[in-house]
Amino acid sequence: MRSRIAVLASGGGSNLQAIHDYFSSIGEARSADVVVVISDRSGAYALERARSNGIETLVVPHTEHGELDESLASRKIDLVVLAGYLRLLPATVIERFRHRIVNIHPGPLPRFGGAGMYGERVHAAVIESGVRETAVTVHLVDEQYDNGAILAQWAVPVLDGDTPESLSRRVVAVEHVMYPRVIELVVALLASTTNSTH
Repeated sequence: MRSRIAVLASGGGSNLQAIHDYFSSIGEARSADVVVVISDRSGAYALERARSNGIETLVVPHTEHGELDESLASRKIDLVVLAGYLRLLPATVIERFRHRIVNIHPGPLPRFGGAGMYGERVHAAVIESGVRETAVTVHLVDEQYDNGAILAQWAVPVLDGDTPESLSRRVVAVEHVMYPRVIELVVALLASTTNSTH
C-alpha cells in the first residue's frame, strides 16, 4: 500500500514537481503518491503544477488552522511535506502528524534558519558570513521555524563571486535531487514502524 503525501507550498512548487516526477518515474513499484497540494496563497504556481499533474488542490488561508488539520486528517495523509511553505504550522497539525512532517531548507541549520530566513535571504546571509560552504537541509518540523531534528544535509560550495541568485540556482538543483530521495527514505521508515506495531 502506497503512502499518501500532502505537499504544502506557498510559491512556485519546483520541489513539488521534483517530488512528483521522482515517484512517478518509479512506476507501479513506487512507495508513495502526492495526493493533495495545499497552499495558503490562491495564486501560488504550485497549485497549477499540481492540477497539470492530476493532483487535488486546496487553498487554505494560514488563519484557518482547523481547516488545515481537517483537510489533512480527512485524506488519511501519512506524510506532510513542506515545499516552500512559508507559514508556521498550527499546533494541532504538528501534534497530529508529529514526526511525520518534513521540510527542506536552503541553508545549513541551525546557523542560517529561523523566522524570516527563506529563499535568497538565506543565500545572502551565507555569502555575507564568508563561509565557503552552504548546505541543503531536510528536517522534521516542530513548533518552531527550522528547529526539528535534521534528517539529511548535502553540502554545496560557495564560490568566489557568488551572488544570492547564482548560489540559489546551485542549491535548488541539489534540492531537486535530494528531497525526493529523503522523502522516500522517510516513507520507508514510517512504513516499517507501522508494520512492526501491527
